[in-house]
Order: sequence, then structure tokens, then C-alpha cells
Amino acid sequence: MWLSGSVLLLSAAVAQAKYIVPGARWRDTDGNLVNAHAGNVIQDNGTFWWFGEYKVEGQEEGGGVSVYSSTDLATWASHGLALEPVEGSPYISPSNIIQRPKVVYSESTGKYHMWWHADNSSYGLLLQGFATADTPAGPYSFVNATAPLGNWSQDFGMFTDYKDGRTYALYSNGDRAEGRDVYLTSYNKEVTALDEVVHRFDKFDLEAPTIIQTERSYYALMSHKTGYRPNNVVAFRADSLSGPWSQPWIVAPLNTRTYNSQSGFTLRIKGSKKTTYLYLGDQWDSNSLWESRYIWLPMNIHDNRRTLEVEWHDVYDLNVKTGDFKPVKGREYTSKDATTNGNAFKQEANFASDGVILTGIEGNDSTVTFHGIEGTGKPQWVSFYYQNTDDMGFGDQPGGSPDRIGGSWQLRRISSVVVNGNTEKVETLYQRDTHKGIILSTPLQLTLNKGSKNTITVGGLSNGFHYKGADLDKIVVYPSEK
Repeated sequence: MWLSGSVLLLSAAVAQAKYIVPGARWRDTDGNLVNAHAGNVIQDNGTFWWFGEYKVEGQEEGGGVSVYSSTDLATWASHGLALEPVEGSPYISPSNIIQRPKVVYSESTGKYHMWWHADNSSYGLLLQGFATADTPAGPYSFVNATAPLGNWSQDFGMFTDYKDGRTYALYSNGDRAEGRDVYLTSYNKEVTALDEVVHRFDKFDLEAPTIIQTERSYYALMSHKTGYRPNNVVAFRADSLSGPWSQPWIVAPLNTRTYNSQSGFTLRIKGSKKTTYLYLGDQWDSNSLWESRYIWLPMNIHDNRRTLEVEWHDVYDLNVKTGDFKPVKGREYTSKDATTNGNAFKQEANFASDGVILTGIEGNDSTVTFHGIEGTGKPQWVSFYYQNTDDMGFGDQPGGSPDRIGGSWQLRRISSVVVNGNTEKVETLYQRDTHKGIILSTPLQLTLNKGSKNTITVGGLSNGFHYKGADLDKIVVYPSEK
């Protein structure tokens, strides 16, 4: 298959591997935020192509499908829009919904085929869109939007069996009471139309489906229907796609809500030494969809035990040629040794690293400071381990707690981060909702002075309801990238 000269230049430019940092603000080679949500990744002649929803700031629909390329899954070059909205189109206009795009190469046609959930702004069409292109980056030409075998189609996924090359669609068929199934349906040989239903996951009321394949098993991952609020993703297992499929189980520690992410796609990296399976999830921010983050994590699969778990790593290094990944080791600084200012204080917490957590972090008057931090003088990742108990509710929060009936959900607290007292450069740290006693982490890239005399001070910024930062357990400082 033909690839452009720009991709060859990219290969040389990113020969040095970079770290993968789940939940970080990922930027492309031009310095812009990567904007490719709920899509998929394909590999073509040694290059990875990432397709996803392009979210326009301030709106949910009408952005089209973006495309990026990489040779290491960490350094991404933007190729703009693979599928652009068309004014006046009944299916891909700026007012239409173009969600969960997936691309596959069709050997029969020699083209790249894109499929997605095609809808209007009221979700009244429930169709699958189809477009084709001669190259991975496109542009893709719209072909049609159809009801799959006469059925409804909402959240959309795609899977290609690496053993026989057959491609399948996965789709939930709506939110109405009579449409709470997920269908697994085969495509014809050309991947131009659906062929037949292979299996139906009945009445589990799930969405965001994806399948990962091992030598012995198929694992289907799906999320519950909670809109942009994260939940506990579940998995099913089967020996064949037609089933029988197992009962579902939760794939990440309970109440982490799958590390505040939703399933979107899974990727098999077959290397020269081992095979690594990646969970490619979306960390949606309903306050600002266009800058939602990505949670890409290894999956620990044991076919003998018939289990699959998503593993959390703050920072890891993946070699796509060998298939090996290695968690990067950082240095911890716990809340026990931090200092407090104003109304911030240390509180007993039997679930925290040293039995102590930092709380009362509010505005610029009540802050906490970590001292004696070792820096490299270059940008390096710092993970902030925190608890956000917004599930407990606030008196000034309309609707009360998100875990109450009718409650609202802000999904985040926002903290200010200042390095070495330099208040002219304040970094912003978004801390998603966790739960009582649940510690999660969120990363920020900071530049520390070389040596061990650095300080990091954390305060609170407004998220629309209050100026409170999340409670802090510890920070972990990672070495600069290679």
C-alpha cells in the first residue's frame, strides 16, 4: 500500500520512543492538543493511524473525523480532517452527529473504509455512516448512511479477526426500553455492508463496545450507559464470536470507574518478543468535550484463568517493535512531609500512603507545599495522587451530589500548581471525581530546576461552584523523557 513522503519523514523524526502518559494533555508534533475522541487505531506498513471525533470547542456535534499518524504510539502528527462536514448534507452536516468513527482496510476494494454512528442532533436517525478513501489519511468520500439490517444503531465499534481477516461491527441499538442490546454483526468480504448477526448481548444496557482477541479467546469490553459520566467497564469472554459468552465482570478496581474512562477501542501489539494488549479509553470532560483526555493502558490477560484486567501506570514506555512495555519508576513525596498554609491541614486517612491526607486546599490562601523535590532542569511528568469526594455533595452545588437521584456531576476539581514560588506561571491541574477513600492520579508536565531544592505548591481554582482543590495523598516525580 502506498504511503506519502510525509509519513516517511515522520518515521525518521520519531525514531526515539516517548512515554505514554494516561490522562495527560497529549500534544501533536505541532504543539496542539490531540483531538481524536472515541475512534480507533490501525497499523499500516509500520505506521499507526489514529482516527477520532474532532470536537469543536463549545459544541458536541459537527466536527468531523480527525486523523493522526505515529510510529511509536506516543508521538503523533496531525493530518487534519479525514472526513469533513458538508453543509446541507442530511448525514454529515455541521449539525449532524458523527460519533465513534472506525477505519479498516478492505483488501477486496483496495480502499480504506470508515464507518461511524451517524445521527441528527436529537439522536432520531440511529444509522451507520460509510465513507471510503484511497489512503489512510483520506480525504474520505461519503457513500451512504443506513440502518444495519433494518435495526437501530447507536454507539459503534469495529473488530477485525487477525486469524481470518473478517471484520465485524458492534453497536448498541438505542436507549429505548426495547432497544437495550448490543449486536455483533459480520461485514461482507468487501466491508461495504453488514452480512448477518453473529451474536446479540441481550438487555445488559451497555454501550461503547470493543473486542480484543488472543490466541485462545475473544474478550468484549463495554461500558454502562451513563452519558459522559465514567462507570465500571465490564468484559465478557468467549471461545468463538458466536458464543456462548460468559457473564460480564468489572475490569478495573471497583469505584475507580475504570480510572475515570469509557471503553472505546482495544489494540493488539504483536512484537518480536511479546504481545501487548492496550485498552484505549476516553476520559470525557462534559464541561469541555473538545479537550477530553485519553486513558491508554495495558491489559493483563490470563487465558488459563479466563480473566482480563486493565492495569494502571502513571507513565510507561512501550516498544512497538518488541511488544514490551515498561512502567517508568518515579520518586514519591508524601503528604506527611508537606507543609500547609492557611486553612489547609493534614487529616487522618487510613487509605492514604502514610495514613495522612492533605485537605482544606482552597484558593491562593490555603495551600500545601512539597519540598526537596529532585529535578532534571528539563520537562518531566509529575503525578498528583488525590481523592475528590464530590460524590459527597456540596451545599452550593445545584442538584446536590452526583450519586444522589437527580444530582449533578461536575466531574472535576481544579487546582493551581506553582513551581518554586513562581506565581507568574501557574499550571492548571484537573482532578476528576473519585469516591470516598479512592485514590487516583492525574499528571502534569512541569519543568523543575536541576537539583533537589525544588518546591511544588498546590492551591485551588474555581470549577464553577467552589475554589477547592482535591485532597492530596502524594506526588510522584518521573525522570525526563529519553
